[in-house]
Amino acid sequence: MDSLTMAVRRASLACAITIALSAPGVAWGQSASDQAQDARIAQLENEVQALKQMVQQQQGQLVDARQQLQAATVAGNTPLKGPGVQASGALAPSPALAAGTPPRAPIQNTAIVAGGDSHFSFGGFIKLDMMSTWTSDGTITDSTPGRLFYFPAGTPVDAGPSDSYTDFHAQFSRIWFGVDRMTDAGDKLKGYVEFDFFGGGNNNVANEKFSNGYPPTLRHAYVQWNHWLAGQTWTNLMDLGSLPETVDFVGIVDGTLFARQAQIRYSTGNWSFSLENPQTWYQAGSPAQVSSGENTVPDVTARWMTKGDWGHFSVGGIARELRTRDDRATGFGLSVAGSFKVSPSDLFQYTVSGGSGLGRYLAFGLVPDAYLDGNGSLKAQDTYAGFAAWRHNWTGNLRSTLAYSAAYIAVDEAAVGQSATERTQSWRVNLIYSPFPRLDVGAELSWGTRELANDAEGELARLQTTVKYTF
Repeated sequence: MDSLTMAVRRASLACAITIALSAPGVAWGQSASDQAQDARIAQLENEVQALKQMVQQQQGQLVDARQQLQAATVAGNTPLKGPGVQASGALAPSPALAAGTPPRAPIQNTAIVAGGDSHFSFGGFIKLDMMSTWTSDGTITDSTPGRLFYFPAGTPVDAGPSDSYTDFHAQFSRIWFGVDRMTDAGDKLKGYVEFDFFGGGNNNVANEKFSNGYPPTLRHAYVQWNHWLAGQTWTNLMDLGSLPETVDFVGIVDGTLFARQAQIRYSTGNWSFSLENPQTWYQAGSPAQVSSGENTVPDVTARWMTKGDWGHFSVGGIARELRTRDDRATGFGLSVAGSFKVSPSDLFQYTVSGGSGLGRYLAFGLVPDAYLDGNGSLKAQDTYAGFAAWRHNWTGNLRSTLAYSAAYIAVDEAAVGQSATERTQSWRVNLIYSPFPRLDVGAELSWGTRELANDAEGELARLQTTVKYTF
């Protein structure tokens, strides 16, 4: 670049000399000869032309250097550092490259740069839960899911005298990251990952003695390409729009379809279809559930949904292979869900589900997929569940939800015993106030029962409050 600088300086000096010589000539009646002036002008034009050629040569060398560096990056060589190279090793945007339209590196070897053709986003919320719980027939073990949110399978029945306890935690706080991109061909790409700090109530790392540190838990991790989705997210069978607002993590757990798992999904129009991770949980001679990893066929789901100003409505179905090492059975389920806007201030939400072998998709594992009958054969478990909720907006920043949820399991007492769960139900009512946008302060009263096949019953009552800030 030194020669380029010297050339520019020489051209500038030549221009100054020409002006100095020509201007006086005009004022003094062209005292210098016309021939000398013409010669000087010709010399200046030659120097300017030489300068132009030098600049073009320097630009050509820069383009060649950038293309060589890009080719080395595509080939997997160690990226260089220097002008025009980002810290990631990808080439920085260059007017020369844009003008020359050099070949592009494959997307796998090109850094995603904020402010380019990709849009980055992030968000989440911070949530403090404070709850006081009373149980009629025993104690919910500390640091288990039932101490953190309503978990119907954990309600004690015939497990001791009544008990009460208070718990504070912020484990359901979460954060998510996303990136969206539109390709030159018009394809839409999206990546999404989300974490919270719940971890299924596993406190092998955390403790409530002094640190209360909880490891991140993967909730979602998927990529979308136009109509396709691949990764972990909500089961396609689940209707998120039907879930009511509760202070509890989910609240209406008894009748809720709830599962996050790896899958491949295709959506078009009102329809969506998926192949999802298969897993069988069954009972073998006792109420305890046993996990089987013998499945060979993925769970298959299909869902149809329509929506409008009135609300929305969906129908979903699932077909499954239920399998142990020694036997197999077929499971299926159907779910109808939706919402209905009764008035500008009132919203009705509901879900009704049932089937044979719907199992682990219901009520956070309350229901087994199958059980071994008296002959040792695998039988799909019949189950019915649902919930209904009414939300009313008192003012623009004050609202309430009243909800009822229930699940019923057709227990084969001869096969799994009389201490198996046969029925659960719960009520809840809340009041949530938003003094500022994205800030919620709420309180909720709830009551639930769990009934066994021998008619024994345990109750749970809870007062829960929360402070939640969404960002």
